[in-house]
Amino acid sequence: MSDHSRALFAEIAGTFLFLVIGAGAIIAQTFAGSPPGGLLAIALAHGLGLAIAVSVFGAFSGGHFNPAVTFGLAVAGKHPWPHVLTYWAAQLIGALLAALMLQAFFSHSLAAADASHLGTPRLAPGVGAGQAILIEAVLTVFLLWAFFGTAVSSDAPKIAGFGIGLIVTADILVGGPLTGAAVNPARWFGPGIVSRFLDNWYVYWIGPLIGAGLAGLSYKYAFSGGGEREPIERPQVNLPRSSRPARPSGPPEPSDRTERL
Repeated sequence: MSDHSRALFAEIAGTFLFLVIGAGAIIAQTFAGSPPGGLLAIALAHGLGLAIAVSVFGAFSGGHFNPAVTFGLAVAGKHPWPHVLTYWAAQLIGALLAALMLQAFFSHSLAAADASHLGTPRLAPGVGAGQAILIEAVLTVFLLWAFFGTAVSSDAPKIAGFGIGLIVTADILVGGPLTGAAVNPARWFGPGIVSRFLDNWYVYWIGPLIGAGLAGLSYKYAFSGGGEREPIERPQVNLPRSSRPARPSGPPEPSDRTERL
């Protein structure tokens, strides 16, 4: 199996894990009658789920699990553009599989599944589409900054999964009651398509992609230093000195796995 195929399987699995835990917590809270502290429980479920997914699968794919993250990394020059669409496809497949699994999990309580639309994010009453796009964009900037600062920067502390999960938890505590704080088109796509809840679907694509693009540009032109972390190295084969290929000059091409996590 090629490295790219392995990365795509990791993106499917990681997105599946993240959504089953995150969206599943929303359905579970609905099933329990939305007890006090429900927002905190939902925020923690998303943060922990993403932290675990990044920690488990990050070495194989970079741990994106989010089309906006893939786009932001590509804008910053940290992910190859030809692999953006394949990553997106893998993430959306993982999201669809997660929504179908949640439908099976809560088949005994269709009322909770239907009431929450399988955990699909939605706008609060009085929140307009423009305001929602702004909220999703700003919260996605925060997510990408956390990703760059803990998983990409040469000075990154070794807390990539934990740091990325924490910012998702914080995003939901702020934006959850307003837009659902998806900050991830796949987070809307899987539950929304399976439950056929398509209200304001464009908010969850436009907002995160704008935010990711801005974060990518800010990292590329304002925050990145000269000593960026190299892509994960491939195994070296010892060749006779005369037959060794010449090393190309210039910076290395970004790999599927993006950076060491």
